[in-house]
This record gives sequence, C-alpha cells and structure tokens, in this order.
Amino acid sequence: MSETNTLQTPTWTSRWTFIMATTGAAVGLGNIWKFPYIAGENGGGAFVLMYLGCILLLGVPIMIAETMLGRKGRENPVHAMLKHARSVDASKAWSFIGIMGVAAGIMILMYYSVVAGWALEYVFQSATSSYIGKPSADIAEGFSTLSADTGRQLMWHSIFMAGTALIVALGVTKGIGKAVNILMPMLFLLLLMLLGYAYENGEFSQALSFMFTADFSKLTGDVVLIAMGHAFFTLSLGMGTVMVYGSYMPQNASIPSAIITVAFLDTLIALVAGMTIFPLVFASGLEPASGPGLLFKTLPIAFSTMWNGAFFGAGFFLLVAIAALSSSISLIEPGIAWLEKLGVNRIAAALGLALFCWLGGVASIYTTEVFDKLDYITANIMLPLGGLLIAVFVGWKLGFTRSRKEISEISGGLFNLWFVVIRFIAPLGVLIIFAKSLGLI
Repeated sequence: MSETNTLQTPTWTSRWTFIMATTGAAVGLGNIWKFPYIAGENGGGAFVLMYLGCILLLGVPIMIAETMLGRKGRENPVHAMLKHARSVDASKAWSFIGIMGVAAGIMILMYYSVVAGWALEYVFQSATSSYIGKPSADIAEGFSTLSADTGRQLMWHSIFMAGTALIVALGVTKGIGKAVNILMPMLFLLLLMLLGYAYENGEFSQALSFMFTADFSKLTGDVVLIAMGHAFFTLSLGMGTVMVYGSYMPQNASIPSAIITVAFLDTLIALVAGMTIFPLVFASGLEPASGPGLLFKTLPIAFSTMWNGAFFGAGFFLLVAIAALSSSISLIEPGIAWLEKLGVNRIAAALGLALFCWLGGVASIYTTEVFDKLDYITANIMLPLGGLLIAVFVGWKLGFTRSRKEISEISGGLFNLWFVVIRFIAPLGVLIIFAKSLGLI
C-alpha cells in the first residue's frame, strides 16, 4: 500500500488487501457474538432466511454504492459527501450521511469494546483452565460474576481500546493493512478448527434444523427490522467504514466483484459461527435464546467437558477477540480520517477518539441501559437510515451516467439491474421495514 498518491490519499496495494480489510470490518462480533444469539432469540431459521434476504437484496447493492462514493470521493465520509453534493449541485446537508456514519462507528465501539473485553477475559480463563471441570451451573454463573465485576471489565476494556488505538495510530500501511492480512487468515483457520470439533462432538443435525428450518409464524415487524439492522451491522454499512475503505481502493479494481466476495465471506462466517456454537449449545442441553451472554454462559460449559477443552476454549475466545479487533479498527478509522482532514495529527486523533470511546465503554460497563441503547439506536436506526440515504443519493442525485462511469467493469444489463435496485427497491425496502416495525403497516 502506498501512503500517498496524486490525490494525497492512501491506497491499498491490491484488491485483495481491500477485500481483507473490508471483510475484517464486516466480520467481527456481529458474526460470532451477535448473530448466533439474535438468531436464537428470534426463532432460528425464519430469522436466518430474512437476514440472508436483506444481505442479498439490500446489503450488497448499498455496499457497492457506498464503496463507489468512497473511491470517487477519495476523502473521509464527511468531506466525500460534501464533494459529491457540490458535484451534482445538491445541498451540503448530504454530508449528514458522513457525519452520522462517523458517529455510529464511535457509538458502536463504545459497547463493542466491552464485549471484546469479555472475550479477553475468557481467553484468560480458558488458558488458565479456571472453569475446566466445574459444574455447569457454576460455569454459567461465571458470566454473571464477570458482569458484576466492573473493575475486571474495565481492565480488559482498557487493554482492548489501547490495542485498537495503537494499530490505527500506525496508519493505513503499517497499521491497518498489515493487521488485517495477519488477523483474517488466523480467524478463518480457528473457526474451521472449531467447526470440525462441533461436528464431531455436538448435536449438529439439531443445529442444522434450528438454523435452516423456517417457522414464518415467528416473523414479526420487529424481527424483520432486527434482521435488516443486523445485515447492515455485519456488513458495516452506513457507518462510514465502507466509504473510507473505498477511498483507499485502487481505481482499476472491480468494486462489484470485491463487494460480492466480502459479502460472501462475511455471510459464510456468520453461518459457520452459528453452526459452531449451536451444536455445542444443544449437546450441553442449554438454551439458544440466552441473549448477549450466549457465548460466555454456554460455550465454556461445552469446553469444560471436551478433550483439551482449555486449548479449544482459548482458541475460540481468541478468535472472538481477533474478530472484534479487526472490526474495531474499522469503526474508529472514519473518524480519524475526518480529523486528519481537519488538520489533526493522526496519532493525536487516534488517541483522542480512543479515549472518547473508552469513556463511553466505561458508561456501558456501569449502566446496562447505556449498553442496550447504544446497540439498539445504532443497529436498528442509524445504520439502516444511513444505507437508505446512500441509496437515495446515488439513485436520485448522483444518477445513472455518473454511476456508470465509476462502475464500468460490469455488463450493462447487470449495471442496469443494480441501478434499479439502488434507485427504487432498496429505499422502498428499508422504508417498508421501518414502517412495519413502527406498526404503521
């Protein structure tokens, strides 16, 4: 990756680095921590099917549009949207897309880092065999004990935020690019190892039925909204990440093929994570709808009874921490890119935003209501709204001709289909889901 080009914008050295970085942004706690427990809470198969539909019909087209805006703008999300608005004689209020995206990323990191801290705690507990051989009730209670131990949560939260700040302070080349090229292959390898263990030792057929047998009677407006929100959350849409990573994308790289690859890898990892977790949950006679504590209440019980459970447990929770780190980098990067444009030194920007997120994490640790509200507002309101506005801007303001010039590498028929989705189907779909969740239809 070269740090500068004629536009004074960092550029990924290759399309593959963009794919790894964007997949690293997409693949995180949303796939390994959040997807399994919200699938468990919302009926399994029906939720999974709705989630996959939202990825395909809404997520991928909007992700292509957001990447295009980033590469065309070659700026941070706020200034990129200002540049685009000027180019089409539109109101500078469209910069709200960038501002809201930066804010959403920071707000997500405020509670995300707390969950990442839980993962680090369980890496430590697994490596020291602290729960191995204990009764199931005592192991499950261990998460409640951790939840009440604000001091321990604060320690791990602080360590995680310090690591995030260090990587992003090093910059696009030395920090983010190198980190994702190391972290993502490690994540894939660990997940495949654990999937093999779950297949051999868990209730795999029961998990398959739970995840892929759809009971549409369980679909409500709220469930559909959660599925859409999670599709946007897991693809990092509407939070500025895709736009700022797109701004580092080489001009000759194919946006659609790169995004389809990212979406495929992201969705595959979410499904594999579910098929890793649920067989162990069912084999232990545990409840899939255990909420945010699903990983930390149930999986240590499974690991405690398996051969070499301390090793596999440490490996799994290390995977969760790696996934969280790859995403935390992308959550804070849009804000740093914005501050750099305003003249703030990158190291100062990284430290300042990391401190701000750290303070939000402290509030999340001490007040569960703050944690829950940050999660709900970002995933179910801000990200879908950001995606909606991106689709409207590209479809109705940037228009067909300008978009076609930027995405010239695909056939006219496929481009026409994408543009119809962006201009009509995606905005309408998001609006319908919003209206249904509010009980308006």
